Amino acid sequence: MAVRVDLNISLDGFGTTTDQTPENPFGEDWGRLVAAYVATRTFQERVLHNTSGEGTTGVDDAYAEAYFEEVGAEIMGAGMFGLHTFPDDPDWRGWWGEEPPFHCPVFVLTNRARPSVSFANGTTFDFITASPHEALKRAIDAAGGQDVRIGGGLSTVRDFLQAGLVDRLHVAIAPILLGRGIRLWDDLRGLEEGYAVATETAESGVVHLTFRR
Repeated sequence: MAVRVDLNISLDGFGTTTDQTPENPFGEDWGRLVAAYVATRTFQERVLHNTSGEGTTGVDDAYAEAYFEEVGAEIMGAGMFGLHTFPDDPDWRGWWGEEPPFHCPVFVLTNRARPSVSFANGTTFDFITASPHEALKRAIDAAGGQDVRIGGGLSTVRDFLQAGLVDRLHVAIAPILLGRGIRLWDDLRGLEEGYAVATETAESGVVHLTFRR
């Protein structure tokens, strides 16, 4: 069992965007940030349910495939679930429609009480108020010996990194500059200590950087 993080960030370290509008809640920059990931065959199949075989099959796809392997539970922040956009909508069930790509228990960190949400594909969202250590204990209990993924967003991931709870951090560094947002690396000086660090460059130009205990 390992505690894992997989993120897409820009060359200048930003993993969030600031150009969202009501008409485009993700913003144009988000599409640029995750373009190589979205282009993979694995993303097309697992997230968009495109079974035509379309999509890239190189280095980016290998990391996309690994993203979904051996995950028994997930932890995410309220923003990743969308509660910042739909805080008072009792019918909001997340960004992913009726087939979320998780297929496991997901613990959403929030200060708002909210009933759990379940889906036919095995995904459940439980909304909890907990510290990183408390949330991780619940996720480990639910994971059945498989890995726990800290899904995001950036503030949630940084909390778990600062608490020393992450066994493997993988970041896909897109060759773009965002210039603003939330930076992954702030206040994480010396993070590399205690990890073996490796890099691999994909055909797309994305650099895959992995910290592994």
